[in-house]
Amino acid sequence: MTKPPRTQRDPSAPPATAGWGASIADPGPLGLAAFAATTFFLSAKNADLMNAPTEAGVLGLAFFYGGIGQLLAGMWEFTKGNTFGALAFSSYGAFWLSFWYLVTKGVPAMVEAKATTGDIDNAVGTFLLVWTIFTFYMLIASLRVSGAVAAVFLFLALTFLFLCIGAYAESTGWTKAGGWLGLVTAVLAWYASFAGVTNSTFRRTLMPVFPLADR
Repeated sequence: MTKPPRTQRDPSAPPATAGWGASIADPGPLGLAAFAATTFFLSAKNADLMNAPTEAGVLGLAFFYGGIGQLLAGMWEFTKGNTFGALAFSSYGAFWLSFWYLVTKGVPAMVEAKATTGDIDNAVGTFLLVWTIFTFYMLIASLRVSGAVAAVFLFLALTFLFLCIGAYAESTGWTKAGGWLGLVTAVLAWYASFAGVTNSTFRRTLMPVFPLADR
């Protein structure tokens, strides 16, 4: 008796899951909304649309929504078998938590240790460089997800790159440009979140996300 041929599973599709993990809601819209809101606030400051001291206003969003909210979304993506979503949301949740720590603990500790302004800018630049590298390789992976998600990662990668250069060069021009790119990133992430929750609620595609997995 011959065995039936094995079928090739689409590598971009999450593996089948059993139990409660298969029935939980899609955490993607939560993760995208949390990322969008926090990015929008900080980017408005970086784009010089708010006074510099108002940066502290983002810390609550960074810790609770961008940080914990995305981290939870990432954990739920793990239970759904979505490697891309799990890595992205968990990592950017950790980014916002580490940003909160950098602003509230890290930079004050460097100032107390009598670090120069240039040393602090280099430390922040290296922090941003780490996330620039991560975002660029996630951009490549996003090309198998959807056009909406890929657009988010494209502008996010450029945002980090401009902010990184701005920190290293101590250039307000690069930082301001990074802020405007961040605002575009936030709007794109809000769209992807809106599409996810709207399409799920209406149980049909009302807002296109331009799937790329089958191309």
